[in-house]
Amino acid sequence: MAKQERCVWVVGHKNPDTDSICAAISYAYLKNQTEDGHFIAKRAGSINNETRYVLERFGAKEPGLITDAGAQIKDIDYRQTEGVSGHFSLKKAWELMRSLDVVTLPVVDESKRLTGLIVNGDIAYSYMDVLDNRILGRAKTQYRNIIETINGCMVTGNDHAYFTKGKVVVASGNRETMRDEIEDDDLVIVGNITARQLIAIEQNASCVIICGETKVNPGVIERAQKKECVLITTPYDSFTTARLIHQSMPIRYFMTKENLITFEPDDYVDDVKETMSKIRHRDFPILDEQRHLVGMMSRRNLLNMKKKQLILVDHNERTQAVDGIEQADILEIIDHHRLGSLETISPIFFRNQPLGCTATIIYQMYQEKGVEINSQIAGLLCSAILSDTLMFRSPTCTAIDKMVAEQLAQIAEVNVEELATAMFEAGSDFSAKTTEEIFYQDFKIFDSDDITFGVAQVSAVSRRQLNSIKPELQAYLEKVLAEKGLKMVFVMLTDIFQEETELIYAGGMAKGVIEQAFGVSEENGGFMLANVVSRKKQLIPPMMQAMQS
Repeated sequence: MAKQERCVWVVGHKNPDTDSICAAISYAYLKNQTEDGHFIAKRAGSINNETRYVLERFGAKEPGLITDAGAQIKDIDYRQTEGVSGHFSLKKAWELMRSLDVVTLPVVDESKRLTGLIVNGDIAYSYMDVLDNRILGRAKTQYRNIIETINGCMVTGNDHAYFTKGKVVVASGNRETMRDEIEDDDLVIVGNITARQLIAIEQNASCVIICGETKVNPGVIERAQKKECVLITTPYDSFTTARLIHQSMPIRYFMTKENLITFEPDDYVDDVKETMSKIRHRDFPILDEQRHLVGMMSRRNLLNMKKKQLILVDHNERTQAVDGIEQADILEIIDHHRLGSLETISPIFFRNQPLGCTATIIYQMYQEKGVEINSQIAGLLCSAILSDTLMFRSPTCTAIDKMVAEQLAQIAEVNVEELATAMFEAGSDFSAKTTEEIFYQDFKIFDSDDITFGVAQVSAVSRRQLNSIKPELQAYLEKVLAEKGLKMVFVMLTDIFQEETELIYAGGMAKGVIEQAFGVSEENGGFMLANVVSRKKQLIPPMMQAMQS
């Protein structure tokens, strides 16, 4: 079997900004050029208008959305099976269970949709607890199953037909007793005595099984054909035939049909474990969206779980990472923020540099690997730098960021100022957005000792645009506090060209933290912070220091 190519997701933080998206796309491209495997850019949230403009301008496809990095059933080596037909005999099902070393068989219809489950306990019940001699008929047993089970041969009749009426009679008494025992439509097991065979036929048996014989008297055959009686021969004696014949019943009669516990390939392992802990079943069917059977899994399959492999860009905080990150296998982190709270089981490649943008680091890695940057990648990386540094106005911007952006602009054949202005204008168009969309387009959660708080940043090219959305955002903050379980929440309303931020807030401690961190007074429901445009470098450090003191 060929070795399966590993698949690695490259993903940024929740509520992704332009750097987070463009860095994921660009780094996935670099990894695919330099390493074996399949590296796929992903996003952990909805993209904003600025980022959408950048992707459209440079012809880049929007990365697929992931909301949880936890292990799913499709990450497990479960048993793939097509299932069995409900016409299977109990004997055939039992033999298949033994050969496959399983205790459960899924039963499917002609379209491969699950119709039931048969377990070894059901088969044991049919052998040990069924005392009804009419059950063979009620189960609508096909003659083909009977022939297969008793190693028989059909002399007259159609093996596709079904035994549906009457009881099973072993004709062991004298001839008069036989006449009293046999009723219309019965299945009669007789020996190799011609007279007894004829009596069974004359009593209107629907089927006569002749034991210990392979040849049948021509007169018996002729009479059976005239009476439309099925004749079957078997090399077994009457006792063995009577013991085996109930094993010919179809499994559909005994299978469980209602309240089946099933899973889908996209179900998360944590949810599956919880369900399994409440159910005593050993095996569970896996169905696709159309309810077709794709496989079976048991608790022991969970031991072979393969974690999703991720590379994180533009973040290293657990609260900013995609849900389920603790269940994933983090291979690398490429970031330009402070060290956060993410932990890994084993050592990983972690590149963190004090630059204004993750895209600048990735540009350096292209240079180090000797991989040519095409115009599309150059446009994406340049846009990310302009976005994160607010066109070089942010104090996080370094000389390296500016130099790299200008080099990338040449490759992409764009004007830096024109591109930045177009991006910011696209991002400042709030007319078609809800308050929730505006708030979460760039929102991050931080921890300072035992205090968890959130900071959103909304940037625009004019104070007028920001003032138009301020009242709705201010009212929305209380909802964020409740839904996210935060102590405080803040929104930076940043005027890019004036290089200033108005900070609005909610939470009991929030006002005091701002006053202590920046030494300013509140005006019109907010705090005006001159020359503050960077959340990472200008806002978070003094606020954390104020909280700790």
